[in-house]
Amino acid sequence: MAMSTANWARNIEFNAERFHEPVSVDELRRIVAGSASLRVLGTGHSFNAIADTRGDLVSLARLPKVAELDEQEATVTVSAGLRFAELTEVLHRSGFALHNLGSLPHISVAGACATGTHGSGVGNGCLASAVRAIELVTAEGELVTIERDAPDFSGTVVSLGALGVVTRITLDLVPAFEVRQWVYEGLPTAALRERFDEVMAAAYSVSLFTDWRTDRINQVWVKRTAPEEAPERWLAARLADGPRHPVPGMPAEQCTEQLGTPGPWHARLPHFRMGFTPSSGDELQSEYFVDRADAVAAFDAVNAIRERISPVLQVGEIRTVAADRLWLSPAYERDAVAFHFTWRPDAVRATEAARAVERALAPFAARPHWGKVFTADPETLRGLYPRHDAFRGLLARLDPSGKFRNEFVEHYFPTGQDPAPHLARGTRNPGQNS
Repeated sequence: MAMSTANWARNIEFNAERFHEPVSVDELRRIVAGSASLRVLGTGHSFNAIADTRGDLVSLARLPKVAELDEQEATVTVSAGLRFAELTEVLHRSGFALHNLGSLPHISVAGACATGTHGSGVGNGCLASAVRAIELVTAEGELVTIERDAPDFSGTVVSLGALGVVTRITLDLVPAFEVRQWVYEGLPTAALRERFDEVMAAAYSVSLFTDWRTDRINQVWVKRTAPEEAPERWLAARLADGPRHPVPGMPAEQCTEQLGTPGPWHARLPHFRMGFTPSSGDELQSEYFVDRADAVAAFDAVNAIRERISPVLQVGEIRTVAADRLWLSPAYERDAVAFHFTWRPDAVRATEAARAVERALAPFAARPHWGKVFTADPETLRGLYPRHDAFRGLLARLDPSGKFRNEFVEHYFPTGQDPAPHLARGTRNPGQNS
């Protein structure tokens, strides 16, 4: 199987000199030890150059698939290249679940954790918050395990692939549960602003989809664990009379089952089914995390520029993520509201729109998703993460030769004192796509 030379959205062409698909951890260790510069490619669902390299690019997809359940400890140890859809049904059959899932079951476990990819729910931490231990290959090709009680653990989980090649991850589990999903349409933004916390806490997971064109939220996706039926009307929004897709014009069959039909957690928490192209399939994405206390003010700030962003937007989503202690997590030490934007596949216009959103959200210290389109400069990013310099120190200790660095990592976590000493005036920001 040939490795792709581009990411999922095909807006990034990889510059690697060599592609590798090792079939064993020992082969992977030899590749790492013999490389001068190396990055790991997950499922290619990042929309910027975070995975790119001019050296060796490695896919873990052909490593032996591992899902070792420890029922007594309520954990599962999985191979890093495993996708969530390959794991969740196995867990459910054994009576266990992950506490949270992202919108897409298509992505790899390691890639999601490395970038702080999250899922949704006021009480639900990001996917990486379930990590109990990580096994990785170091720059010398050694295999090491870092557990939750290790001093540097909180810096190694969301690490952007910059500390080594993760081979296995151990995740905490919860008892399996069922979810019922409904979609409401036409929630007035006035009601949302007045009762934002109530809306977002109305279920295990709530997502708001809007095109930022009117004074109503197009769709509210409500994922409940409680057995009660949903009322026909809720805060002036009306229950949808059939299944819906969040992106206008896309077929609802691509989405997980709605209309309140009970189903296992893994078949309801994601928005999209594994057997179909997720979302619209032809798109770019940006996402920004603000403190939940600033949610309404941040909403107003984006709403004020809606005429600038709506022409290039397919759909926007607003969701919540609980705080965690992972140094580079966008929800680090603050309960967050995430403003997500699915752009039309126009890199120049999407980057311009993302820049406008960042300016609007700047008063709220908005942290961009590491794997999506953003334009923030290194000094801005440094100010958004209290443990930024601690992570730079971790990079220097665990990978002193910079084997796992690329332009993206060096740009935001430079080895020198200057925040971006290697970038000449006018050089493209690795977080953007133009």
